[in-house]
Amino acid sequence: MSVDILILGAGWTSTFLIPLCQESKITCAASTRSGVGSTIQFEFQPNSDDPEPYKVLPDATTVLITFPITVSGASERLVRLYMSTRRDSAGDPPAFIQLGTTSIWDVRVETDPAPSLLMLKRRQKAPETMAALGSTIYDRRSPFNVTGRANAEVELLALSPSLAPTTVLNLAGLWGGQRVVRNWLSRVAPSKDALAGKGSLHLIHGFDLARAILAIHTNFAKAAGQRWILTDGRVYDWWDLASAWDEEAAAWVRELMREGNIRVLPRNTEFLGRILDSRDFWDDFGLAPVRARLETGD
Repeated sequence: MSVDILILGAGWTSTFLIPLCQESKITCAASTRSGVGSTIQFEFQPNSDDPEPYKVLPDATTVLITFPITVSGASERLVRLYMSTRRDSAGDPPAFIQLGTTSIWDVRVETDPAPSLLMLKRRQKAPETMAALGSTIYDRRSPFNVTGRANAEVELLALSPSLAPTTVLNLAGLWGGQRVVRNWLSRVAPSKDALAGKGSLHLIHGFDLARAILAIHTNFAKAAGQRWILTDGRVYDWWDLASAWDEEAAAWVRELMREGNIRVLPRNTEFLGRILDSRDFWDDFGLAPVRARLETGD
C-alpha cells in the first residue's frame, strides 16, 4: 500500500485534511495510538530504536507529524526508522512536515501580552516610547525560545536535504469545527484584571491549515529546510472580541478604555504585544486564507 499523505496522529487537523484530500483526489492514510475506526495503530516512542512499529505504516510521498516531539534526537529517529522500513527504498525519500506552535516566539509577551494600565498611562506622557514597550513583530526568521519542542524542530530541519526533505509549520491558534473561539473567552478573561492583560490573538482555521499542508505536499521543493509561521494574516484584539461577545466583559472593556484613554476598538498594534507576520508562507505558495475574520462559527 502506498499513499500520497500519511498523517501521523489523526486528530483535529485530520477532520479538515482528510475531506480536502478526498476532494482533491489525493490519497491519504492516518494513524492513531488506538487504531480506532479506519486508522492505523501506531504510537511513537521517542526513545526507542525498534523499527517494528513502523512496518505497519504505508509508504507515503509526504508524512505529516501532528504530535509534538520534545526529546532530543527523536525527530531524526522517527525519520530514520520510517525510511528504513520502506518497501521501495530506491525511490525518492518521503518528505516530512512537522506541525509546531507559534508560542516559541517571545515568552515575555506570553506572561505579559499587553501593556499594563501603568504603561497605558505612561503613554499619555511619552507616546513615542510606547511602541517599543508594547509591541514586537515576529516573522519566521525571528529568534525564538529554544524549548524542547523547538529544538526537536531544529533537528528535523537539519535533516534536509541530506536525509529527507523536511519543513515545520508553526501554527497560530487553531479554530473551526469543535474549536469555537467565542467559547475561549470565559477561560481567557474570567475577570476584569485578567482581561486588562490580554492583547493580541492570532488564529488559523482548520480548512486553511489543510490547504497549506496540501500546498506544501504538491510543491515541497519550496518548503524544504524551511520554518514557516501560519496565521490567517490578521491580529485580533482580545478587548475588541470580548466587548462584542459578552455583556459583562463589554462593561469591563469600557472601564479599561476609560482608564487607559483608549478611544476606539480594536486597539492599535502598539497595545497588543506580540504580532506575528505570516506573509512569507502565503506569498511563496501563491495562496490567501479563505476562512478569516471570525465571520462564521465553524
